[in-house]
Amino acid sequence: MSGTGERVTIKDVAARAGVSKGAVSLAFNHKPGVSEATRERIFAVARELGWAPSATARSLSSQRVDIVGLALCRPARLLGLEPFYMDFISGIESVLAERSCSLLLRLVRDLDEEIALYQEWWRGRMIAGAILVDFREDDPRVPALHRLGMPAVAVGHPRLTGTFPAVWTDDASATAEAVRYLAALGHRRIARVGGPADLGHSAIRTRAFADTVRELGLEEARQIATGFDEKEGARATRTLLLAADRPTAIVYDNDIMAVAGAGVAAEMGFTVPDDLSLLAWDDSQLCRITHPTLSAMSHDVHHFGAEVARVLFDVLNGVHTGGHQVPTPSLTPRGSTAPAPGV
Repeated sequence: MSGTGERVTIKDVAARAGVSKGAVSLAFNHKPGVSEATRERIFAVARELGWAPSATARSLSSQRVDIVGLALCRPARLLGLEPFYMDFISGIESVLAERSCSLLLRLVRDLDEEIALYQEWWRGRMIAGAILVDFREDDPRVPALHRLGMPAVAVGHPRLTGTFPAVWTDDASATAEAVRYLAALGHRRIARVGGPADLGHSAIRTRAFADTVRELGLEEARQIATGFDEKEGARATRTLLLAADRPTAIVYDNDIMAVAGAGVAAEMGFTVPDDLSLLAWDDSQLCRITHPTLSAMSHDVHHFGAEVARVLFDVLNGVHTGGHQVPTPSLTPRGSTAPAPGV
């Protein structure tokens, strides 16, 4: 094969040895999971083809860099309150621990600071690779970090993440399911309390929400963008319930805002779900300890984080990956949703 002038890849080695690309990575990184005989066969084929892993691909083992970087552009107080990132990080850590690796976490104020931080980490050989989150439309991190050459996995829809391998959920389908469920209960005025308007996944949900409302012939929906915290969630809920054409159902982009919204509804004399149905997102423990319990768009956030870490290790080990879509959030009905008043 080398005589053709074509570059030999890990795929060629795997095919000749009769194993998967993952097995080749395990063999060269001296990880458990392949027998000694298989390991020797892989090495023999690699020598025959003249192939060896790149320095980047072997950074975790040969260069002794065993740290993965994650920068979050979120207020520290919100990070401590929002269950999503705690579950997400615990999922990442579960995979890192299996490989005796660590997570380097830093909070940043803006995207420019985040780009500068990754440049410092990568050029200083402090990390083997990174996990990128909270993508925006035309995100400046995509070209900047691509030029840097740092291995990374992107958490977001591939439309937003450029050339980086992506791990994502189908936010559009989940949003449409939420609206269809409430419409099936007879709700005609459905509102949404969303996240920051500049976040890519918020924009995807905003478009899907408006499209589904229009498709079902419901009354024009009001959507309010927030910063994801409980105070803004409460404020948005109060604004919606004070309107003359108040909604009979509200969808929230996370569970902490839904819990805050339930408190506001009670303060204003509305009974959930008789007067007002509430539907949360992410489905953390908060949804199950609130009274009434909160219906939610559920997904396994811990598994999501673990899958992100696994894809990053594929990248680091030289296994080509186009990314991975994790299961779409699905509806879990509970006590906070019911037929619309008068239905």
